[in-house]
Amino acid sequence: MKRNIIAIAIVLTIFGCQKSNEKYASADTAVLEPLSKESADSTAAEKIIKTADMRFRVKDVQNTKEQLSKTIKAEGGTVAEFSIESTIQETDKVKQSTDSLKEITSYRTQGYLVAKVPSEKLDEFTNTIARMAVFVDHQSMKMDDQSIAYLANKLKAQNRVDAIEKINKVASKKSANVESSLYIKDDYVDKKIENMQIDSRVKFSTITLNFYQDNTVKTMIVANDNLYDYRPAFVNRLWLGIVNGWTIFKEIIIAISNLWMLILVGFAIFFTIKYFIRRNKLKIEEATKNRIDQAANNK
Repeated sequence: MKRNIIAIAIVLTIFGCQKSNEKYASADTAVLEPLSKESADSTAAEKIIKTADMRFRVKDVQNTKEQLSKTIKAEGGTVAEFSIESTIQETDKVKQSTDSLKEITSYRTQGYLVAKVPSEKLDEFTNTIARMAVFVDHQSMKMDDQSIAYLANKLKAQNRVDAIEKINKVASKKSANVESSLYIKDDYVDKKIENMQIDSRVKFSTITLNFYQDNTVKTMIVANDNLYDYRPAFVNRLWLGIVNGWTIFKEIIIAISNLWMLILVGFAIFFTIKYFIRRNKLKIEEATKNRIDQAANNK
């Protein structure tokens, strides 16, 4: 009897182990199935971002800019930014006549352009630009692989979709977690926008162009801004000076005539002071003479 009980226990133990193994195996299979499916769907698509940079010399900056705009448009691209700047190296003015000068200016013109062209046409476009240039100073291209970042954003976005679905299910049964849902949705939008930006940069490559021309010398006739040169000749100025002097003299006479009372008072004061000074002088001389005479009599 004891032997039968022991045998039955052994059989039950064996069957229990087999069922637990099957249970764990089924659980592992359930876990691995989505992982395998995810790994099958998560193959990183090639996302290569190309950027190029060129610096070159041309014959005419303005004409080159117009040709570049036409070429970019023909290739299906767009001009994102451009500027043309002229820097004066040296300038001088030579007198031509009394009222005009010849201005001689040496300046350097540079152009700057940023364009977006289809990535598959980038090499062809750079070759076209090289043919426009007198010579190329610098040319470079950079390739940035964003495949992993794109895949990471894609998987994270899918995770956020699943999380939002779970939050919505829980919210319908228990409580609405609006803050968490909004945060996850915003993060989902950010990941989608990042991938859209990557797609745009993959589709259209950015190329930066710096071009310049040799120093240009330009002459032009300008107005003489030196007022000294517009003054009359010496003889005319001398005669004008004499006339102006006579006018000033007459004005002085008229001004003095307006002050006749002050002049009379001044003369009266002058002669009064002079009279008293002369009188004091005579007294001093007379006193001195008396002292001399008295001294002589005493001897």
